[in-house]
Amino acid sequence: MTYTHLTTNELTIIAHSFVQKLKAYRVAQMINRCAETVYRVYRYLETGASIADYQDHYTRNKQRCGRKRTQLSLAELTYINDKIAQGWTPDTIIGRAERPISCNRRTLYRMFERGQFGFDVRSLPMRGKRHPNGYVERRGKAGQLGRSIHERAKDFPHYATEFGHLEADTVQGKRHQGAVMTLTERQSKVEIVLNVHEKTADAINQHLSQWLRKFPRYFFKSITFDNGKEFAG
Repeated sequence: MTYTHLTTNELTIIAHSFVQKLKAYRVAQMINRCAETVYRVYRYLETGASIADYQDHYTRNKQRCGRKRTQLSLAELTYINDKIAQGWTPDTIIGRAERPISCNRRTLYRMFERGQFGFDVRSLPMRGKRHPNGYVERRGKAGQLGRSIHERAKDFPHYATEFGHLEADTVQGKRHQGAVMTLTERQSKVEIVLNVHEKTADAINQHLSQWLRKFPRYFFKSITFDNGKEFAG
């Protein structure tokens, strides 16, 4: 249930009506408010206070409403600072559960954001970013590109046991734009790493084509990619 606060105009009408000794329920009908709301203001004015005093009193009370910020004890703060010095993240501190902490992981991240621990939140895994419930990652996806993996069994009935099928992925540097492409041969588990310099479709196509030219044409039978945009070329 929502509640709309009394406006300045409504408070002025109530104060004027109080001076005129109008019944509170009549005033409530005039301003389309609950009678108890007007009675509450009347009772306050009967103490000799003014309508301005009532508004100040109301504002102070509202400032005390709502959930209070979580306050950690000195022992908890000392423990967290010790673990930060050891390289622990909020996830690790909460997840290891070495001792009870009076907040959850997200609250602890917010404390890091506010600078309570003198730590750069951007260096943490979440980087201080949060997503609402039901969030679906849509960045870097290009829908289905090429043929579906469900057609692979039809084209290569011995896919699970024969040599020559690669699975590809790209890895980009955390603090720079450089990128490498990994190719894993499914049967032998051999992994090849190509320096593609940047995570773009043109760079991927160029370096992959150069590398494949070093082998006989049918040496590799298939390459399986995910639907990242870098594989859209």
